[in-house]
Amino acid sequence: MDFDAVLAQYHDALDAFAKGDARDIKRLYSHRDDVVLANPFGPAVQGWAHAEARLDFAVARFRDGECSSYDSLFRLVSDDMAVLHELEHWKAKVSGRSISTPFVLRVTTVFRREDGTWLVVLRHADPISSVDENGPLRAGTA
Repeated sequence: MDFDAVLAQYHDALDAFAKGDARDIKRLYSHRDDVVLANPFGPAVQGWAHAEARLDFAVARFRDGECSSYDSLFRLVSDDMAVLHELEHWKAKVSGRSISTPFVLRVTTVFRREDGTWLVVLRHADPISSVDENGPLRAGTA
């Protein structure tokens, strides 16, 4: 399958994830020991068992949502690796809230071709999508 078809499946799987269903996204991840997931729910984890547990933790906090809009900021695709940097536009009820809240995630995703199939080997997502003039670095700390 070509990369664009897999990317469309990935985006559809993210939309299902926003609704509380992680089955499709899990099928699109590498199940090897070097897979890395860094999402807003905690520190980065490595290895499929840890990534799957973190996906389960995160998806349990989403319901009645959608992730259906993406701004592609960077894309590099080779024969066996693809790197994306996107802004994902989400709207969901998160962590038991009764109101659906919109939010944007800044996401870098790396796909690797494994046995002819494109799979996610790294996903780093955070909610930083605008400039923070008082960011984490202060004078004298760089």
